[in-house]
Amino acid sequence: MKNYMLAMLLGVLFTMLIGTGLAQNVETDDAEAFRQALEQDGFIVQEGELGYFDLIRLLEEGVLPSAYGNNPTTKYVAYFVPAASGHEIDERISRLTSTLGMSGNTTPFWNLGPDEAVVFVGRTPPECRYFSYDNFIMHRTIGNERRWIFANIADTVNNMVIKTEGTPDGSSGDPFNQTTVIIITADRGIDQRIRDAAQSAGYSDDIINTQVLPSVMLNMGLDNDSDTFASFVRPALFNDTQAGDDYINNTPATVFRITPNNTTELDPYDYPELRVRGTGQTEFDLTDDLEELRTAILNKYNESNATELPTSQAVPIGSDAIQRGINGVGPTNDAAYLWTANQTISSPTPPFYNTSEYYPFLQDSAITLGNDTDEFIIVYGVNHVATGKATYSNFAIYGADVWNGVRAITDADFNGSAEEYLPDNPNAKYLYVYKLARNCSEDDQYCYEVPYGQGVHGIELDQPLFIGWRAYLENTTKTGPSYSEILYDRAIKFDPMNSGNMSS
Repeated sequence: MKNYMLAMLLGVLFTMLIGTGLAQNVETDDAEAFRQALEQDGFIVQEGELGYFDLIRLLEEGVLPSAYGNNPTTKYVAYFVPAASGHEIDERISRLTSTLGMSGNTTPFWNLGPDEAVVFVGRTPPECRYFSYDNFIMHRTIGNERRWIFANIADTVNNMVIKTEGTPDGSSGDPFNQTTVIIITADRGIDQRIRDAAQSAGYSDDIINTQVLPSVMLNMGLDNDSDTFASFVRPALFNDTQAGDDYINNTPATVFRITPNNTTELDPYDYPELRVRGTGQTEFDLTDDLEELRTAILNKYNESNATELPTSQAVPIGSDAIQRGINGVGPTNDAAYLWTANQTISSPTPPFYNTSEYYPFLQDSAITLGNDTDEFIIVYGVNHVATGKATYSNFAIYGADVWNGVRAITDADFNGSAEEYLPDNPNAKYLYVYKLARNCSEDDQYCYEVPYGQGVHGIELDQPLFIGWRAYLENTTKTGPSYSEILYDRAIKFDPMNSGNMSS
């Protein structure tokens, strides 16, 4: 007790000397002071690491069977957490971490006891269009089967709500490149003890965030049949690409696994209140304009066969996937997802476990893209950023067999692209048109040449593919836009007249 009181006193003096935040850079001494305060309070503290979770590389190296619909706009930073004391890391997971250049004593998929916590302490990403910290359930035992779930658990801590030095207590301000603390735990008492330790080390309570793991819907624990979790940082579209790469490759932060020496009486959190999607304002007043754009596209390419691809909601929301025990493919509450399928395309093969598939694979929902100059895809729709329903949006082209996202076209790329088709329509500024082809002509300003012959970094000529759309973070609600308030994006496949395809 005397040592703990001394640590508290030193923490108060430290705070008086430097203020309630940290210095401009995350110093080792700051994290060490935090660690010492936690240990003084009776916690075992294990330090983990953060690293780029490169899904394409893991697919290319044969470590994972799929890229799981990676967002090419985003390089995911994963928490690599030490295994619980006395537990070993699965050999298959060790191969994954070593492929990514991480140490062998941490894992991106971790169990957590009901009285434990994982804590991020460090700096947020540099200025970008969007970032979030999100938690996922990765595996769950259902009956005698170990299933790959990959579903988000609750809301994110994103750039609009995060508590940092620049946005104390979640107020408006500058959330980028700021010091923050994020606690992941299932227990109120543990959360409060960690907050007390952080404050004694000089971190203001105004910059501390808690992400709840709700025990009511999770199987907390360290047994083989307990749920496993993962946490990711998702930054998108950095203002300074080099600064962004530096953050991804050398994240100025650390991760702690925090375990009490003695288990106290538990005080589990309830399921957290969610931010509500929807404002009541829709994009449906643009329906006629979107139809006019469709007609203009079909007229422009009237010498080709046109096949209009179906668009539907894509991946399930996290709570749906968890309740049904299916592969959620890594959704977040901050986005709305669409794709070119009239039903759910098969979820990619789960890694590490011989589990069954939970979706039927609809071969007729996927198409191919040849290298004939008259064969291409036109993607078009409402620019959800222009209408205010999103802070950034994109669409990406994927190989349908391994879900490898090759390139994402963002709203910054297609902004203003519909005026050519609707020169006299003032609402053209709210729409977009973009071409996907193997060969783009010099006149195709808004066109992407889809690569092939590059392994998983491209899509082969005979490889089935689909288009996936994302619309992130409505400013008013600070969460993803409501599906009931947006006009769905669309795509048309064009083929040469002699190809034998039927026109729509």
